Amino acid sequence: MENVLRPLTVVGGSVVLTLVVGYLADVTLRRADARHHETPLWGLLRRCRLPLQVVLLTALLRGSYRQTKWAVIEDHQAGIGQALTLVLIGASAWLVVRIAAAIVESSYARYASSTRDAARVRRVRTQVTLIMRIVTAVVGVVAVAAMLLTFPDFRTIGTSMLASAGIIGIVAGVAAQSTLGNLFAGFQIAFGDMVRIGDTVVVDGEWGVVEEVTLTFLAVRTWDERRITMPVSYFTSKPFENWSRGGAQMTGTVFFHLDHAAPVGLMREKLKAILADCPAWDGRDWSLAVTDTTPSTIQVRAVVTAKDADDIWTVRCVVREQMIAWLYEKHRYALPRIATSPASLPPDGQWPERGASARQPRAAEVHTNNADAYALDGEAPAKDTPRTGRG
Repeated sequence: MENVLRPLTVVGGSVVLTLVVGYLADVTLRRADARHHETPLWGLLRRCRLPLQVVLLTALLRGSYRQTKWAVIEDHQAGIGQALTLVLIGASAWLVVRIAAAIVESSYARYASSTRDAARVRRVRTQVTLIMRIVTAVVGVVAVAAMLLTFPDFRTIGTSMLASAGIIGIVAGVAAQSTLGNLFAGFQIAFGDMVRIGDTVVVDGEWGVVEEVTLTFLAVRTWDERRITMPVSYFTSKPFENWSRGGAQMTGTVFFHLDHAAPVGLMREKLKAILADCPAWDGRDWSLAVTDTTPSTIQVRAVVTAKDADDIWTVRCVVREQMIAWLYEKHRYALPRIATSPASLPPDGQWPERGASARQPRAAEVHTNNADAYALDGEAPAKDTPRTGRG
């Protein structure tokens, strides 16, 4: 009977104690969250209940599994102890990552709720994301190293590898040169405020919004829902456009190619009316002017403003569509057209001389600027006629 009760007591007691501790911790955090609504930390720490229970249960079993006195456990005592140790290390790393995530997210949430500057919020969000990735990577590496050190064979291998650590370091540095470059570029982006999550950027001719930033790559979501993944080193070595830096407000232009008879004054009044009915226009500025002319058309430029890149695109499209529709309906003569009427004739008596009677210029008159010094037809040549060597 003792052979049955002892294992049940050890395992059952560990499970019951784990469940009780987990429940008490959850109740405590729930009450703390209810009392302090301004601090989301307590609510976020409730996510740590499961890893906490795994750590507690594994630790209890690791310390008491020998007391079960089961023959199977005694025969495989070393293997079971090794497995419990590995699980304990992994669960501890999981718990540490969850706690760090709760603290970081809580800090970000409080900062975002108390700051009205959207650019600063995006910057902090980018930094928080990269910090969490760094913490997760460091904890993961330490956990794996701790797991490997629990094996006696790996300890011996590690001791022998220390002798050649210098060579291994050089080889690893050369092999991982690009990876390390991206890693340091990620730190530079995170804390140098070059680009942030949510920024509107133009890279390689593609317009999009920064959706994700990691230590090695950066993802940009384009306007047509495509994802462009680029190494972070691109943003530290090549120029790119960041439309959100220094403020998200933007100025856009709309060009019209019209006939010379276009009513520019009436177009200004129409543009003002269009913008007044456009919710995307922020009301900061607008203008309309003739910026260029050609023999057949004039170029009219409308300048509009908006609070961000999305709204400036909307305003430009609205102005372009409504202005063209208004011109077509009210002032169709202002639209560009190809003239097909016959050319106007010159007045009588002003036609240029044609035929044999028209004197042809001499070569010297064509190839030099000294035509005045040459004699005309029927005149005696000048004595001091310059010689140019041409003609």
